[in-house]
Amino acid sequence: MQNTRLNVLLEETVGQFGRWLQNPWRRLSLLIISVLFGNFLSSAIATFTGQEGVQDALAAAVMVGIAEVISWSMYRFDRRRARSGEPSPMILELLNGTKLGLMYGFFVEAFKLGS
Repeated sequence: MQNTRLNVLLEETVGQFGRWLQNPWRRLSLLIISVLFGNFLSSAIATFTGQEGVQDALAAAVMVGIAEVISWSMYRFDRRRARSGEPSPMILELLNGTKLGLMYGFFVEAFKLGS
């Protein structure tokens, strides 16, 4: 690939963002934000699909499929990286945090509906 201005700008931006994420507190704050976003998203999905009750089974199947794909990719990638001592990529950790927030939010919504 040619070394164009756009290519150089993108590489510098991605590199600067990667160096910014090396700080553990920033990394932790992004992970907490992803968990909270997943919790918010679960409330929005439950409200949207629960209005008429027609799409409940489809939404549940899609959410289980998404959660399984995220878990599969996160833990399969983690096993390979654990041997070499490298941390998992930030995008996988953010997706896993969002998945955890989604599952927690769905459990909370189920308890609210059950009471």
